[in-house]
Amino acid sequence: MTVSAIQIRDLSKTFGGGRSLFGKTRHEVRAVKSVSLDVERGETLAVVGESGSGKSTLARMLVGLETPTAGSLLIGGKEAGALRRDGPRAFGKMIQYVFQDPVASLNPRKTIRDILETPLKFLCCYETARRRERMRELLDAVQMPEDTLARYPHEFSGGQAQRIAIARALAAEAEIIVLDEPVSALDVSVQAQVLLLLRDLKTRFGLTYLFISHDLAVVEAISDRVAVMYFGEVVEMAPAARLFANPGHAYTQRLVASAPRIRRE
Repeated sequence: MTVSAIQIRDLSKTFGGGRSLFGKTRHEVRAVKSVSLDVERGETLAVVGESGSGKSTLARMLVGLETPTAGSLLIGGKEAGALRRDGPRAFGKMIQYVFQDPVASLNPRKTIRDILETPLKFLCCYETARRRERMRELLDAVQMPEDTLARYPHEFSGGQAQRIAIARALAAEAEIIVLDEPVSALDVSVQAQVLLLLRDLKTRFGLTYLFISHDLAVVEAISDRVAVMYFGEVVEMAPAARLFANPGHAYTQRLVASAPRIRRE
């Protein structure tokens, strides 16, 4: 029996609550409410919704940047909490994260060589010669020249910086990549280039994507299935073609109706 790449059961996240130092009740925000879904190996599952729907909080819980309030999370069939307790190497080689702002996600004080070398050294435990070879392979995979290694993040455009961020995620050799609005900060023409790159990398390396976005045109172009979040809950999930052709939930219908005309071609 094939194990799903990600299995989520009744996952919840609540911020605030309890009482302050002076006994005043603090407001409670339920960002994610009992979400259950599976991400199958080799597929791209898109999670869509307006700002505040809980989609980014869900993504951050998957990679350990937020701790769930309740529920269970399995990554590659292994309990996420147990993976984290095994150390960053075990967790980092299972799942990686690509941030929305590519330049801000790269350490401005380090060269690209330092940025790419860190996961190769500490997660993959490669020797120096293998690290050099692997960095060249990664830059070639994301279509960046080798002289990129000697430069700093501020020297690159947003699209180039996002390619480097993707290369960093690939460096850990994880099979699952969480992409949190990876093209929303980029120009439309650059968005298309990065989306094509992501599609090619998925085929080349056998990757599984969880793709967070509010841009329905982008989602339809890249996703196999779509989960729609509304106020912290998944209200609809379906194959992309079916969801865009015949949305079932009233909120999904409003989302699709408010977007520019969507054509996969």
